[in-house]
Amino acid sequence: MGECKDPRAVTIVLRGGSEHVVDEAERSLHDGLCVVRNAVEDGKIVAGGGASEAETAKELKSYATTVGGREQLAIEAFAEAVESVPMKLAENAGLDPIDIMVDLRLKHESPDNLWTGVDAMSGKVEDMLKQNVVEPLRTKQQVIRSASEAACMILRIDDVVSSKGMKEAGPPGRPPMPPGGEEF
Repeated sequence: MGECKDPRAVTIVLRGGSEHVVDEAERSLHDGLCVVRNAVEDGKIVAGGGASEAETAKELKSYATTVGGREQLAIEAFAEAVESVPMKLAENAGLDPIDIMVDLRLKHESPDNLWTGVDAMSGKVEDMLKQNVVEPLRTKQQVIRSASEAACMILRIDDVVSSKGMKEAGPPGRPPMPPGGEEF
């Protein structure tokens, strides 16, 4: 590329020990290019390393205390699910996830540490923007949207199974009919 004054296209050659390895490398390259495209198109990024998830979980837990009841439990469970992202990052980096989460929560108590996340290279909790670890906002929005939709589908299935079980059981206070039994 040194001789091209204004390159508009590049060729990327992927090599691997097997077709499977090459296919996986191609998929990973495609995913990475799509992430870059999203960041460039939108012009909006957030810090990576689980920083945005840690901050979101903190805010959700704070909000849950104002709601009360079953809704509070649901919001707290969602916050824990969101917080699993930095925890998994720590685990995958070979770090102690409990120590990392304690440090991450402590740092996120201060508004100055809004973009603090898991730095897999140093094994510490650091400012991800200063480390140039960023992700497109669109990716984060889609992840939360997809997770919420999956949770809602599971709840709907659970409701259908629960209501079906009630029909089979008959009216409240009456035991279900044995197989092959008749009503009087």
